[in-house]
Amino acid sequence: MRNFLLVLWLGLLASSQLHAQAAPPAGRVVVTYLDSKLLRGNAAGENPRRRVSVYLPAGYEASPQRRYPVVYYLHGFTWSDSLIFNKDGMKELLDQAIADGQIRPFIMVVPDEHTRFGGSWYANSATNGPWADFTARELMQFVDKSFRTLARTGSRGLAGHSMGGGGTLRLALAYPGTWAAAYALSPALVGPHPSLLPGAGLTQVLRATSPAEVQRSYPALLTVALSRAFSPNPQAPLFGADLLGSLGADSLSRRSAVLVRWVAASPIYLLPTHTASLRQLRALAFDWGAQDEVRHIPPTCRELSQWLTTFGIPHSAEEYEGTHGSRIMGRTGRVYQQVLPFFNKYLDFGP
Repeated sequence: MRNFLLVLWLGLLASSQLHAQAAPPAGRVVVTYLDSKLLRGNAAGENPRRRVSVYLPAGYEASPQRRYPVVYYLHGFTWSDSLIFNKDGMKELLDQAIADGQIRPFIMVVPDEHTRFGGSWYANSATNGPWADFTARELMQFVDKSFRTLARTGSRGLAGHSMGGGGTLRLALAYPGTWAAAYALSPALVGPHPSLLPGAGLTQVLRATSPAEVQRSYPALLTVALSRAFSPNPQAPLFGADLLGSLGADSLSRRSAVLVRWVAASPIYLLPTHTASLRQLRALAFDWGAQDEVRHIPPTCRELSQWLTTFGIPHSAEEYEGTHGSRIMGRTGRVYQQVLPFFNKYLDFGP
């Protein structure tokens, strides 16, 4: 009996030691706030005090002289920085990825760009405010002052999913020399597509008599958010935006002049006049699921890749078996398997 108990005790001890060895060193997430001067007084009444969640790797406090590269990660529509860490499990994934050698220790910054109508789309807007400038300029300056970053282009990366993926591509085009590398996951609104323009929610929005009515419908909410981002008009009633159509007695009429504004803001149409921006990147990559429920994403991503090839811009574009969000997070997901090794390869980690 004594030998049995000894063997059992040794087994439990070995098991606990193995478990302790398997647990990766834990980083921590710091939640801070940026009182934005750029967003102050915006016509839409969006809060200029923005939450920013920052992942600091294990050892950050113990090595006060060490500085780290930064990956800015842009969340999707109706999502937030808090959900990236508390629902998607980003912190645990980053801890594991660093422990496994997928990427060396780094800082990840996720700004909260959830707005009254679901998201900023990381765009400068006369209604919502200058969210692109906020993300590419003000946020970066704030992070470099607040944390021990390697405050230089070669040590900055930009990534995002869905709305954040589209934002990644547009910001990479619009702000040359800001990031060393960019990776867009399932990027939305890469170019025009019939399933998105004018969109399923337009009729609901045109019939709405108050802003509260569109909050109950995802297509309507999306239509308003995109309109406020890409065809803003602070004087327009209800939503502060010019909409893609108008309602007649028994029909919906398209407003081509508004459609032109949306198309002109898409990466495919920005590309010909912004090729120099992408040539300054060390690397550009994007991917998407072949079964993406957001119907415009696969064909517009393929088209963008074709145009990048036509302009001679090196890039990686991959279609994989998956839906809009089925293979993003987790150890078998794209962030762990593709995005983090990508930045480990192309960012400067040294002093």
